[in-house]
Amino acid sequence: MVGRPLWQWSAVDLAASIRSGKVRAADVVASALERLDAANPAVNAVTITLRDEALAAAETADRIVASGVAAGPLHGVPVTIKENIDQAGLPNTNGLPDMANNIAPADSPVAANLKRAGAIVIGCTNTPEFSYRWFTDNPLRGQTLNPWDPAITPGGSSGGASSSVALGIGAIAHGNDLGGSLRYPAYACGVATIKPGLGRVPAYNPSAPQERPPSLQLMGVQGPIAREVRDVRLGLEVMAQGDHRDPWWVPAPLQGPHPTGPINVAVCEGPSALGCAPEVRAALKQAADTLADAGYIVEAVQPPQIEEAADRWLQLLGADTREMMLPSMQELGSTLIGELGGVFASGSHTEDIATYMRLSADRTRIWRNWANFMQDYPLILAPVSQQLPFAQRSDEQGAEAFRDLIEQQSILVAVNVLGLPAAAVPTGLAGTVPVGVQIIGQRFREDMCLDAAQAIEDRVGVLAHQLWSRM
Repeated sequence: MVGRPLWQWSAVDLAASIRSGKVRAADVVASALERLDAANPAVNAVTITLRDEALAAAETADRIVASGVAAGPLHGVPVTIKENIDQAGLPNTNGLPDMANNIAPADSPVAANLKRAGAIVIGCTNTPEFSYRWFTDNPLRGQTLNPWDPAITPGGSSGGASSSVALGIGAIAHGNDLGGSLRYPAYACGVATIKPGLGRVPAYNPSAPQERPPSLQLMGVQGPIAREVRDVRLGLEVMAQGDHRDPWWVPAPLQGPHPTGPINVAVCEGPSALGCAPEVRAALKQAADTLADAGYIVEAVQPPQIEEAADRWLQLLGADTREMMLPSMQELGSTLIGELGGVFASGSHTEDIATYMRLSADRTRIWRNWANFMQDYPLILAPVSQQLPFAQRSDEQGAEAFRDLIEQQSILVAVNVLGLPAAAVPTGLAGTVPVGVQIIGQRFREDMCLDAAQAIEDRVGVLAHQLWSRM
């Protein structure tokens, strides 16, 4: 760490150094804001800069350290929060011009947990309209670019989060994941994340006019994005603290029983009919070899019913989109969002309540089959996407092209419908483009996913360091 600017330090190192008095929170936050000013104009990842509030909070954090009062696990550490969850007194726009004045009356559970842990929010990050794309662009805030290559997507919907943290704007970024919106941006920007399992991290927006549709309640989760796996682990620990406002939250331990022997890992490329890009296949092999060297037992085995799980994701989300969200999309959203909502709706055959109920029940059957499979293979190593990060605006080429994108993400969205945790970690570069893998785990075993991701990072290194050396 010596000689490196504070904005390059990990969250773990910053927190320890602030608590010990080796560095001042005021200096850490000032460095993060300086980095934001220097790097953000080129990518448009941060939409609101909370400069005065952050500097004031940092001074308070330093006074707490000086007083000897116990500090939280993220005391004084700069973070960002995605602009689709509530922060008291700030707009929750979800990328919509008509929501620019939707001022949150109170903090969401994630925002409250971060602040309670001592984290200092330095800014809000960009999201697509309704947070519904694997690309990050909207008429209110504009387009977010990928810091590695502006021609490719930074991912979505947490594209602002992934782009900013890759550049060193904050040590941990908040994001959320309904259909890969944590893992895909991390993949596209060469950073790490964990998609927590259903019930791990509480979620609720006090500003919401109505409850979320059922599929969003069952498939959408909140989580951290960071440059290093150990920071992702720390971010999850903080975000996962309970909140009575989310009845889905489960007080499960973050550390499960230690395996008694080597852990079996199933390696798959996703639906075999589609195939992987050569670069993605090479990344998967590299990660498999790394895990084998680390003592895991790695075997090429296909999990059951990937295509069926992905289909249920599309069908259930499509039905809820059509019935509960499409009217708002048409009223508040752009033409593009109307088209995407139409794609989801047209992809769904749930024209009656009986079909919807059968699909919902069928989800349990597929989940049970995966649970049976994971008794033998507690971890599954898979691509995040079967293709390299998409070119910007690839989803604007019509309904057929958009459905092709969904097919390439089958293993990504299957994890959401099953409510399982999955970590994403970079494995390196394919030319100038980041590439990586995801590690899917059993329910409430985020710890095992992160252990495997750490083993891969230990071999590869922190990819963001290469990005900074190019700038």
